[in-house]
Amino acid sequence: MQLFVMPGACSLAPHIVAREAEVPFELLIVDRKTRQAGGRAFADVNPKGYVPALEIEPGKVLTENAAILQFLADSAPDKQLAPAAGTFERLRLQEWLHFVGTEVHKAFSPLFDPTLPADAKAWAAGRITKRVEWLNTELADRPFLTGDRFTVADAYLFVVLSWSKIVKVDLSPYPNVLAFLARVAERPAVQAALKAEGLA
Repeated sequence: MQLFVMPGACSLAPHIVAREAEVPFELLIVDRKTRQAGGRAFADVNPKGYVPALEIEPGKVLTENAAILQFLADSAPDKQLAPAAGTFERLRLQEWLHFVGTEVHKAFSPLFDPTLPADAKAWAAGRITKRVEWLNTELADRPFLTGDRFTVADAYLFVVLSWSKIVKVDLSPYPNVLAFLARVAERPAVQAALKAEGLA
């Protein structure tokens, strides 16, 4: 398998999960300027043009974090990175993945646009704060999103919330969220992924 990433992008989530799952994979870093990776034009891998992309075998490519994360988890069921397919617990995990993707991840996107007016950025930051405030309550009585066990949803949330430092969204009023981030950051697979992407 080949996993296409850009350092610090949301593709860090499946990179972390691939290491957690201990599945064999080749990490290919997409150059931000040339849009090349492994001697190939990234557009030939994912015509949508953005990471992540997971080429399971030649011509068989998965894109979108929710799909890739679940595929990786299911590739190593003994690691218990996702509940079994067809269970209510799996539906709950999917609920979390969609929340992170649509309500948190996408809320950060405008803050990376240098052309966006200040009032629009303030609106986006307020939306993030509202979601983080709710997450802080949810994480008050458990270490991870679904309970006591780390899952693929935790990897995704960790990556997205780590952008708060870059775009200057203050998380200090949310101690449970900060504790969650610190817990996830300590995991060996997370440290290894950060180091491999030059982010450690």
